[in-house]
Amino acid sequence: MAKALVMQSDFGISDGAVSAMHGVAHSVEAGLSIFDLTHDIPPFKIWDASYRLWQTMKYWKEGTVFVSVIDPGVGSTRRSLGVKTASGHYIITPDNGSLTHISRTTGIVEAREIDESTNRLPKSGESYTFHGRDIYAYTGARLAAGAISFEQVGPKVDVSSLVELNVKESRIDGSQAEGIIDILDIRFGNLWTNIQREMFKELDISFGDALEVTIRHDGRTVYQNDMTFGRSFADTHMGEPLVYINSLDNLAVAINQGSFANAYGIGTGSNWEITFRKVKD
Repeated sequence: MAKALVMQSDFGISDGAVSAMHGVAHSVEAGLSIFDLTHDIPPFKIWDASYRLWQTMKYWKEGTVFVSVIDPGVGSTRRSLGVKTASGHYIITPDNGSLTHISRTTGIVEAREIDESTNRLPKSGESYTFHGRDIYAYTGARLAAGAISFEQVGPKVDVSSLVELNVKESRIDGSQAEGIIDILDIRFGNLWTNIQREMFKELDISFGDALEVTIRHDGRTVYQNDMTFGRSFADTHMGEPLVYINSLDNLAVAINQGSFANAYGIGTGSNWEITFRKVKD
């Protein structure tokens, strides 16, 4: 029985790249169910690709195959991988850090290097710049369609050898919560952190309290201000900042009906640190 195939990339949809990937998958199995996670990952942002896989994968049925192509090293010696997660999902992707969030949370139980002698789009052997179409979409579709088993993806590799990006873990330090800006709520410009609600509760902070929020980039303070910890955007006026719990149960920062990220030039990753501290009465 065919499994769903879910694709993400940084290709955008202004040209035919994504359509070509769909076409390759469809040519493998015309009845294959093909879906898009997103193709709006910022160009070359491996960190964002890693996060979006983690954010989305758990809502898909066990056995679903994901193809993730954010690949600034295309054509280089970086490996092409197929992995099986502890949750029973499969991911086809370059070995460049795109599996970081999944590896640290869900876990990866087996990894295989794609054998391009068998798992490559026929008659594409001289192309080295579109592995998303020629290798990843093709291999992912074959795996999802049952044309190959996971073992036929290629030879097994040590899971501990997979490339991982640097991650700064969240923590409580005295009277403050510390973490990083894990991702942006892209359309609205909100900042989503890696500080979990359950951890934050250790500080005994209640809705309506004022918090001092400090953001540092590479050790330099780029933002510091007091704002309300609210249940929703209704707890502040338009244009005011607030701290809230996002849909993944982590702390987030926003401007009511504005883009916090654009207003202050905020990015994502372990070099974007954020702290929350209750303002004393």
